[in-house]
Amino acid sequence: MNRALAVLTIVAYVTLPLGSARYETLVLPTLLAGLVYAAIAIAGFPWVQKHGRAWAIAYVCVQLPLGFTLFSLSGAAVGAVLLLVILVCHTVLLLPLPVAFGVAVVIPLIHLPMAPLDGLREGLGTLAVMVFAAVVTELVVREKRAREELAEAHERLRDQAAQAEQLATIQERNRLARDIHDGLGHHLTVVQMMLQAARAVIGTGDTERADGMLAKAQDQSREALAEVRRSVSALREPRSEPLADAVRALTEETSAAGVPTGFEVKGTARNARADVEESLFRAAQEGLTNVRKHARATAATVVLDYAVADRVRLEVRDDGLGFAGDPPPDKGFGLVGLRERVAGLGGSVSVDSEEGHGLTLTVEVPG
Repeated sequence: MNRALAVLTIVAYVTLPLGSARYETLVLPTLLAGLVYAAIAIAGFPWVQKHGRAWAIAYVCVQLPLGFTLFSLSGAAVGAVLLLVILVCHTVLLLPLPVAFGVAVVIPLIHLPMAPLDGLREGLGTLAVMVFAAVVTELVVREKRAREELAEAHERLRDQAAQAEQLATIQERNRLARDIHDGLGHHLTVVQMMLQAARAVIGTGDTERADGMLAKAQDQSREALAEVRRSVSALREPRSEPLADAVRALTEETSAAGVPTGFEVKGTARNARADVEESLFRAAQEGLTNVRKHARATAATVVLDYAVADRVRLEVRDDGLGFAGDPPPDKGFGLVGLRERVAGLGGSVSVDSEEGHGLTLTVEVPG
């Protein structure tokens, strides 16, 4: 914009002699006054733009009377009118729009010395030109401002997209970490328990029972490999079997590993969203894994409660050692990952325990 106005200023100065009634008699004063005006417009205007409103007002107050003088010296030359048009454009860029329109209204007063009818005719024409210049300049300014705001909005969107991508990456990492802990950790714990039991049985000479335990350990190792493949490939495959059947299979595994575990369904079992059932299954898996690893329990019970219409509750209870206060660091029951998983569904996790009287893990989710 500034470059275009500078070029227009040069063109206007060059055309000063054209249409000038006094060019032959006042050529030198006209060209000198025009040169001063053009120099201020070309060199001074960019400087004024950077130095605040006070300098902008001073700029207009200097150029306006100088433009009037130039118009008078040139004998109403076309070039003088063009230079005043440029002043209106500069005023729009420097000051509020009402001030620019005020300048546009003042400029036609240069025709007052003319005869009334001629002055009115020329004044209205000049007023139309000045207002048109002010409107066009304001539209250009607004268009430029809109493009800048759009560029800023695009930049913010890019930043937000980058943040969303980073957050999604973190969430996916956390999900994979939870799946590895809840799935692979569970199966490896079962394998460990089966191998320990098999070693104890081998010492008694009961090879048939030991072989059965080793076969179960082998099955669990296959399940562990399947969990690894699922986690690494980041696939969340829905379980084909009902949740109640999947949880019952977990209790049977725990019973086979040496901790008799009962299973109870309250209310009428119903289908829930895949992520809800996955979270409840992982909660049962985590609870029973910790029963075997830490609780030293002689019995456990898992309850799947559908009694409330819009919620599903899972309880894992044992009669083991329990603890007082918060879970110890080495017996944390994967609560961090479990709480993250359940919180994402709008549910809750609670742990109730008393030292020497077992523990109850309760998970409740909308469903």
